[in-house]
Amino acid sequence: MTALILHGGAGARRGTDYSREAAHMREVVEAMKARLDAGAPALDVVVEATVMLEDSGLYVAGRGASPNLAGAYELDASLMDGTTREAGAVAALQGFRNPVRVARAVMQHTPHVLLAGEGAALFAAEQGMEAIGDEPAWFTHAGQTDDNHPPKGKLSHGTVGCCALDSAGRLAAATSTAGVFGKLPGRVGDTPIPGAGTWADERVAVSSTGTGEYFIRAVAAVQTAWRVGAGQSLAEAAQAVIDDVGGMGGDGGLIALDRDGNIAHPFNSQGMKRAWLTPSGEIGVEVFGR
Repeated sequence: MTALILHGGAGARRGTDYSREAAHMREVVEAMKARLDAGAPALDVVVEATVMLEDSGLYVAGRGASPNLAGAYELDASLMDGTTREAGAVAALQGFRNPVRVARAVMQHTPHVLLAGEGAALFAAEQGMEAIGDEPAWFTHAGQTDDNHPPKGKLSHGTVGCCALDSAGRLAAATSTAGVFGKLPGRVGDTPIPGAGTWADERVAVSSTGTGEYFIRAVAAVQTAWRVGAGQSLAEAAQAVIDDVGGMGGDGGLIALDRDGNIAHPFNSQGMKRAWLTPSGEIGVEVFGR
């Protein structure tokens, strides 16, 4: 049995045409279905899916980034292997194309979980990661029409992520973001923090998207897993976490997948771009529908 769910961020605004994003998310799911059918490990699949989302320039992650208030492009990412609970992450990474690949290298080639800023960039260079040459030509500033541009004093958001269950019963999750629009230099949200933006264990895989400060305060990803461990269904657990985030004033959503192939994708924003593969082979894509 295999299953997968991914998201392209919870900033979708009603009245905007997301047909390009919907078609691309379906393309990613179809590509990952072929990988899962061929026996690929869940960890490989979530990284490959996230790379496709980063490289598309359609979402506020990877190539879709906008600069911070100082004009720099700072990217965050994390991933987690549910079988071993190994995790890797980077925060405020500058100059490199795929932060999720750097996060995986942190997990596999260092004793650490998270590298940030200049140290993350030095490590990426040492690992031979693909650098970005002409940044203004590379970045697409995605999400300009999304519900990502807040009134003064409020936070905005944009993220991509993927959770997968492979044929061996292994779960994994990955998340990547360019962070909020108009963010202060050095700002870090929930995406690169295991337990807040990303989580995977033997029961559940989770990727969050939204106003990261609130997802940190709710430890949203691991709270979902703990709730399932305490006996709630995946749908109940995921919704309770989004209710918790909303109760503090935050907005966004999360995607979750359990070891039985059940999926959940609650959100309290206008919409959330998402797509999934069920154990029966059905592929679904949604932006606004619940």
